[in-house]
Amino acid sequence: MQTTESKTKKLYEQDFSLWVADTVTKLKAGNIAGLDMQNLIEEIECLGKAERHELENRLRRLLEHLLKRCYVDSAYDNRGWQLTIREQRDRLQRLLKQSPSLNRACLEDLPEAYAFALQQVRIEYAQVFFPDQCPFSNDIDLLLTEEFWQNRSS
Repeated sequence: MQTTESKTKKLYEQDFSLWVADTVTKLKAGNIAGLDMQNLIEEIECLGKAERHELENRLRRLLEHLLKRCYVDSAYDNRGWQLTIREQRDRLQRLLKQSPSLNRACLEDLPEAYAFALQQVRIEYAQVFFPDQCPFSNDIDLLLTEEFWQNRSS
């Protein structure tokens, strides 16, 4: 005879969507004893990691395109880079609005994100000089709004 706990663990393995619906129903009913706690904890941890991963990826992409827009002399590409910058900024702003605690994570991730972005643009544009140190503000509000390329000649 299977216990309720082993049934929910089996459900998790066989039909994740149904497991989620079952878990939500149990949570709403206050049926804590019937929850598959091990998998629930794991899924909640994954949600946090996924949010942080999205932050890192968007920050990297933003920095890559800021570098391209500010340092690569290509009038043909400028509009596309600016559109990508706008999109990444918008998505970062929404993410930070939903989870304000990620502001600190954004600052923590900035040096590594810049190093990654720098590596990418140096591969793509080997002939262009890009600064070793991040030339953009580490003030998140400025990073998400300032048009850094306005002060440059390209």
